[in-house]
Amino acid sequence: MPTLPDFRLETHFSKWEFKARYHMTASDAQAMSLRELLAMASPEDREAFEGLWLGYTETFGAPDLRAEIAATYASQSASDILCFAGASEGIFAANNVILEPDSHAIVVTPNYQSHETLPVAICEATGVPLDPNDNWSLDIDRIADAIRPNTRLVTINFPHNPTGAILPLDRYNALIELCRKHGIYILHDEIFNGLGETGTAHLPFVADVYERGLSLNVMSKSFGLPGLRVGWIACQDAEILSKMERLKHYLSICNSGPSERLTLIALRNKARILARNCAIVDENLSKWDAFFDQYPDLFEWRRPDGSCMAFPRYKGPEGVEAFCASLVEDSGVLFLPSTIYASELGPTPKDRFRLGFGRSNLDEGLAALTAHLQRNT
Repeated sequence: MPTLPDFRLETHFSKWEFKARYHMTASDAQAMSLRELLAMASPEDREAFEGLWLGYTETFGAPDLRAEIAATYASQSASDILCFAGASEGIFAANNVILEPDSHAIVVTPNYQSHETLPVAICEATGVPLDPNDNWSLDIDRIADAIRPNTRLVTINFPHNPTGAILPLDRYNALIELCRKHGIYILHDEIFNGLGETGTAHLPFVADVYERGLSLNVMSKSFGLPGLRVGWIACQDAEILSKMERLKHYLSICNSGPSERLTLIALRNKARILARNCAIVDENLSKWDAFFDQYPDLFEWRRPDGSCMAFPRYKGPEGVEAFCASLVEDSGVLFLPSTIYASELGPTPKDRFRLGFGRSNLDEGLAALTAHLQRNT
């Protein structure tokens, strides 16, 4: 396969994520300690973790874990679940199994880079932009116009990274019907499902409502447990799952046994963990509201529909790239400039930055950000 381009977001994080004093752009909810997670376990689940045999695990994932994952869906069974070592492995497997050199793919922009670079490395692809003037929604007619006879895959992501947008349900249903008409697979990156303001209405999982839908999820984001490195794809298409499982033999082979036991504990406490994380979002969003109210001439702020991210506009004269560089270099405040989300498939916004609000201790970062602005504006 061709050499993949530099992964801009991950390269940026490699440089700054553990060096910056205030990580204000995180896309994951507040993590917890191993002790905190184990405190939620039943005696049986704790014993299963502590007494675990540290051998290989099943490539598809442990049967009881797959059953627990399936229970998070409306109509999936354990046989519809394939586990991965994080979401990125699932993205890689899905693209390489579904797409061939003579295929065509459609991806929304802006996007998490691998959703674009992987299909582009395999075949021709078309980008369809979300519209910032329409609450970052997706024009289904533009998807329809982009479809070719050889279109095999449409990739979407709602709640969306980096905007936090959730597609209106009527447009989501229209997209599914369009893809059903043409026999196109939908890879839906649903890793932020369940996270947002308390009471947020999320879309149905695509695997539940479409026979060619692939639901990508992971413990990293809504659960705030990226250290587990456990993700999965749910899909009704047994042949696609089987092909991805065989490709996984060349990748991670299997998941970490301890991580699978800990994931099982987390899923059995799903409601409790998500309620905790959404409460953090509730608290932090009001703080961002108050901050942006102070600087209406410098920022354009819109609350996102879901997730723990937003994509505000920066109106300063030096531009968002220089603003973000100055912030992290001079004041230790880390944001992601929208140039990180540039696309080869069409224009993307150049005046935005990604901020996060899923973690605790936001006040210190806001104080550092405010002090920076007072010194420099």
